[in-house]
Amino acid sequence: MRTLPFLRHVAVALTILSTGVTAGAATGIVIDAATAKPVAHALVTTTAGVQQADVDGQFEFDSSVSSVGARAPGYLRTQADVTGETPLTLKLTPFRPKAVYLSVYGVASPTLREEALALTQTTPINALVIDVKGDRGLTPYHSAARDAAGASARLPRREPLVRDFPALLAEFHRRHLYLIARIVVFKDDPLADAHPAWTVRDAGGQPWRDREHLQWLDPFSREVWQHNLDVAEEAAKMGFDEIQFDYVRFPDASGLHFSQANTRVNRTAAIVGFLQAARARLAPYNVFVAADIFGYVCWNLDDTAIGQQIELLGAPLDYISPMLYPSGFTWGLPGCTNPVTDPGQIVRRSLAEAVRRTHLPGVRFRPWLQAFRDYAFDHREFDAAQIRAQTAAADAVGSDGWMLWNPRNRYDPADLPQ
Repeated sequence: MRTLPFLRHVAVALTILSTGVTAGAATGIVIDAATAKPVAHALVTTTAGVQQADVDGQFEFDSSVSSVGARAPGYLRTQADVTGETPLTLKLTPFRPKAVYLSVYGVASPTLREEALALTQTTPINALVIDVKGDRGLTPYHSAARDAAGASARLPRREPLVRDFPALLAEFHRRHLYLIARIVVFKDDPLADAHPAWTVRDAGGQPWRDREHLQWLDPFSREVWQHNLDVAEEAAKMGFDEIQFDYVRFPDASGLHFSQANTRVNRTAAIVGFLQAARARLAPYNVFVAADIFGYVCWNLDDTAIGQQIELLGAPLDYISPMLYPSGFTWGLPGCTNPVTDPGQIVRRSLAEAVRRTHLPGVRFRPWLQAFRDYAFDHREFDAAQIRAQTAAADAVGSDGWMLWNPRNRYDPADLPQ
């Protein structure tokens, strides 16, 4: 296991926001810690702002700064104090997350937490995706952002809470885990109850509910944007390495009404606009920014009627995370009518298509993979053969690792790559 200075990252990230200590202008270079070669176009963050290193990994800030952070896809983020001696050399450690998902309930359960942590001893798992705001609007900690929006008071009385969530994250970091905060954006029943004017409406003008009887928020609403960015900033302050937005889309239903015309141009502008706003809000924290997309978005030439146009997502995001569950490909792919019989093909071809269409390298993608029973074809269990076929396909395309989804948060180590 690599020893990672996560706690120092958090402390310095907070210092960036709260101190004006100066130590002179900063110049330097960002290099790969393994090869000592420059990391082209790494993002460099200081109290003076954010800039992109040049093709040779070099950067220069004219303003006085006290610390400098850097990150690039395929690496761990890093941070360094400016002591007056420049140029600085910032070394980025190559890293590909291999993650399992923990829901609000999963991270609050000592049993499920320990089972997930045990995977790090016998499998390649080195990362966790943790619900910060889950599908039903729950948070695993007492959220000031939710309180301010009036959403916390509407949570069930027995919502799962971790008493000291930042301390738990610090413990995960001590175990050398990369931490990804999953934030469900526009599906938020408690926030809709608190602010009915922000909701998506049906043809009769009433708040619309999905198949789970949950309400959605209008993706055009800047108030909704602001609240989710408040939650994202909370996650960054608590020490997450990456902020991942899920349900960052319009509902996949017809006949709905929003505050603006439901056109493709408007939808894509709303989704990209929110992600750009997230990138700007999170810039001082030197965290990676990611978003989940439907698997078919890799293939559909339009926005899939939900505002997710793959060619537009590379600019505001560090990572694009398509949900490549074979069970979700209910119409199959050309030459593959039963995806669960060849799950590796679904992953391999979808990632290759995403790379082709966006002209981005494979490392800019980290897919969600299926670790749950099929629901669309023959209802087979996804065991070692199916799971390893998917992970191998993702690795072969050169993705930035992969993430396993199981809503029950149960992962058999015998099913995972060894």
